Amino acid sequence: MCIESREQIEDNLERWKGDHGSGSWEAQPEGCQFDPPNLALQGKATQSSRYSFGIAYNAIDGNRNSKWEEASCTLTKKSMSPWWRLDLLKTHKVFSVSIVNQDSHPERLNGAEIRIGESLENDGNNNPRCAVITGIAGGAVADFKCNGTEGRYINIVIPKRNEFLSLCEVEVYGSRLD
Repeated sequence: MCIESREQIEDNLERWKGDHGSGSWEAQPEGCQFDPPNLALQGKATQSSRYSFGIAYNAIDGNRNSKWEEASCTLTKKSMSPWWRLDLLKTHKVFSVSIVNQDSHPERLNGAEIRIGESLENDGNNNPRCAVITGIAGGAVADFKCNGTEGRYINIVIPKRNEFLSLCEVEVYGSRLD
């Protein structure tokens, strides 16, 4: 059983004492929190182009800093349908993707799509769509559920728009298929 708050610990202790008698008891959290690994940290990233120091790797460096000037975000050149791709190196079931948006120009990600699959056709941008990003506030994190979509490649693409693409961190959670 996982305990989430001090109040829950004390409530459970009172119930336990009621079942097991009085005495000297101390409430201790059970510590059963499970943090799944971020699969992106083991992958390889690429993107359609690079503007300045906005390399693709910056989105999987484990740093959620959202300030472009601190060199932790990707940035493509302004182009039609810019994309960023993560190669997980093996096929996984992807349950969720978390994205940290740049603090300045957050509207650039509006309408971007998250695509997951096995194909590199059209640079991976034809793979099944997991989600459409309708808006992420500047510097904020948004989580997108992908319901176990299977794939090796995670693409983020802004379709049919002449735009810059910037991502400050992309985290992928799921399980490997053997």
